[in-house]
Amino acid sequence: MRILGIDPGLKLTGYGVIDSRSISPALVAGGVIRLNARASLSDRLVELETELEGLFDEYHPDVCAVEQLYAHYKHPRTAILMGHARGIILLVAQRRGARIEQFAANRIKQSVVGHGHAGKSQMQRAIQSLWNLKEPPEPPDVADALAIALCCGRFIGQKRALPA
Repeated sequence: MRILGIDPGLKLTGYGVIDSRSISPALVAGGVIRLNARASLSDRLVELETELEGLFDEYHPDVCAVEQLYAHYKHPRTAILMGHARGIILLVAQRRGARIEQFAANRIKQSVVGHGHAGKSQMQRAIQSLWNLKEPPEPPDVADALAIALCCGRFIGQKRALPA
């Protein structure tokens, strides 16, 4: 099963593609979509949609995994803006017929690092270690997206393992 993990952003959107197998997941690709920070919000959303369509064309994921929206009371505007990016991601995935899974940030961190309050550098090192990469994924958005995909693969694997 091919999983596309996406870490939404309006400047950088991280993506990670894995093939989830019963024994160990295979790393297929990871990177970032760099959006024009000087462009209007609507232009960036169109750019994000176009780039995501390209990822779906290239990798043909069965599942699209996205981090759930988190809103901090001190920064409600950030959550609203991220909601726009997540909306585009969900729209493209739905149009492409991909199964959509959403996970809380602390669940993703728990799944990959072992505790739900891991920092960005811990996530990067965990991903580096898992796939024996020479360097930690840069920028951190790539590691986050791969962690989202990995968490999703583990979640789906656990659901399959449960007795009916």
